[in-house]
Amino acid sequence: MNIQEEVRKQIVQEVKINQASQCPHIVVCYHSFYHNGVISLVLEYMDRGSLVDVMKQVKTILEPYLAVVCKQKGEIKITDFGVSAMLASSKGQRDTFVGTYNYMSPERISGRTYDYSSDIWSLGMVILECAIGRFPCIQSEDQGSPKFYELLQAIVGKPPPSAPPDQFSPEFCSFISCCIQKDPRDRMPSTDLLIHPFIKKFEDKDIDLAILAGSLEPPANFPR
Repeated sequence: MNIQEEVRKQIVQEVKINQASQCPHIVVCYHSFYHNGVISLVLEYMDRGSLVDVMKQVKTILEPYLAVVCKQKGEIKITDFGVSAMLASSKGQRDTFVGTYNYMSPERISGRTYDYSSDIWSLGMVILECAIGRFPCIQSEDQGSPKFYELLQAIVGKPPPSAPPDQFSPEFCSFISCCIQKDPRDRMPSTDLLIHPFIKKFEDKDIDLAILAGSLEPPANFPR
């Protein structure tokens, strides 16, 4: 099996996951085409771009507005599963090394078997980065991006990053701590995170993401 065939299978799998999800918080794949060895996807248009595009403009995101992807109407959408897989076993465990290494959990980097709790680590890292305006494993923006092996060593060998208690609420600091734990058994499951005090804190608040998203300019490479 050549590499191109493997990549095609991964893309087909991603499309199948997207179409099977029927989740309002996942970017819709309207159609897909295969022609002369090329797969083309017709995806929902997100007019405020990705989280990277948002962070370039706002620098940091306040606690109530932490999100993944913004659309002008304030909708939160997840896109680009990469090579996401349907976990076959009842425990949902895998031992493959795929994904964005910056946000990989220690067990994935170490080559150990991982499960859904690995995503909880990644969630905490992304939310913390949105809050502090830099990747959590570097001390300041001036430090720049760490080298590949330095980053992996920091994630595996150093204490996990945390939210500065003098800058954020105790509820937020606790939420991050519940996600970013070295031992996957110590991470809070998603069902409990949904009722965490940080989430409940804003449950009755009128938080309109459209206000934040509407204040943003479309990315420079997007059609106007």
